[in-house]
Amino acid sequence: MIDKIKKLAKEYAEDVVNIRRHIHANPELSYQEFNTAKYVAEQLRKIGIEPKEKVADTGLTALIKGNNPDKKVIALRADLDALPIKEANDIPYKSKNEGVMHACGHDAHTASLLGTARILHELRKDFEGSIKLIFQPGEEKNPGGASLMIKDGVLKNPEPNKIFGQHVMPLIPVGKVGFRSGMYMASADEIYLTVKGKGGHGAIPELAIDPVLITSHIIVALQQVISRNASPKTPTVLSFGKVVADGATNIIPSEVYVAGTFRAMNEEWRAEAHQIIKKMAESIAEGMGGKCEVEISKGYPYLENDPLSTTEARTAAEEYVGKENVVDLELWMGAEDFSYYTHEVPACFYRLGTRNEKRGITSYVHTPTFNIDESALELGSGMMAWIAIHNLSL
Repeated sequence: MIDKIKKLAKEYAEDVVNIRRHIHANPELSYQEFNTAKYVAEQLRKIGIEPKEKVADTGLTALIKGNNPDKKVIALRADLDALPIKEANDIPYKSKNEGVMHACGHDAHTASLLGTARILHELRKDFEGSIKLIFQPGEEKNPGGASLMIKDGVLKNPEPNKIFGQHVMPLIPVGKVGFRSGMYMASADEIYLTVKGKGGHGAIPELAIDPVLITSHIIVALQQVISRNASPKTPTVLSFGKVVADGATNIIPSEVYVAGTFRAMNEEWRAEAHQIIKKMAESIAEGMGGKCEVEISKGYPYLENDPLSTTEARTAAEEYVGKENVVDLELWMGAEDFSYYTHEVPACFYRLGTRNEKRGITSYVHTPTFNIDESALELGSGMMAWIAIHNLSL
């Protein structure tokens, strides 16, 4: 079966690359993927698969039925959205939408899954069970398209026994893939602080309540949440990346705006930390004569790979690419809304290597120069097809 899959993956590779380039050149932001979803639907119909459109508005699903289709169901997921980044690559398929770019590889995920779909549709008489394809919107933006797809019934009719997701990784050389069992990625929450004081002249600070000074104390003090409240055994990150104090050299502003991110890998600690952050920021501001409004936008939960599903997927990957080309992944404080699926269904989220130093393809995701070695698409399409068929046979 592997030889059949590899042959088809090679045969369809050029088409998958062209699909990826089309999507890359026409990126759409989270929850605005109308044309992308339409294009994916067209590609599915070309190979004889009828999709269900407008799931969670801009998502879609499809079902590939093998022999005895109700025996077992495996779900495969890709994401559709791009990022608000201006592309700096000088390539023929550069983004046509100014300020919007596929800088996280979702174009590759979608193209790869379309290649996988074509392989599985071709081989549908050779396996038992069904494959559910999930093309979801809004991975990059709260509340996460996965959560909306789940609310819209994507994990029902039929219910998948397992779900697999694939994501590009520019730190792993092309030709290799990575797996990690158990806890893998962090939850992600957005922290917004509005520190209020009393504006005034910089030369007469005694008549003002300086929100800049208050903010500086809050930012420094909140690092205690990590150093003195979090257990050293629990990975936690609190970072502030935006501070806006719209004063001047001689103007103390009335308000300061702060934005940051909180990451954790334990839901109980996550909830506790939210309360500590809120109480500490408010009390410091009050103690210095000001006020701090705290807004915490709760994002994705932590991502935990089901040990059995991950072991089975890794075994299939080793059979497909060779044991020497399967690497271990470390804990990752980044977040992914695939995590929502992992809390509902036995799941495995793994990485596809896309790095090629000889060709200068080394930029990290979410950067203006991110790109992939497109030979990864042939591997990504074929290996995902084999992981699905392998799991149906277990």
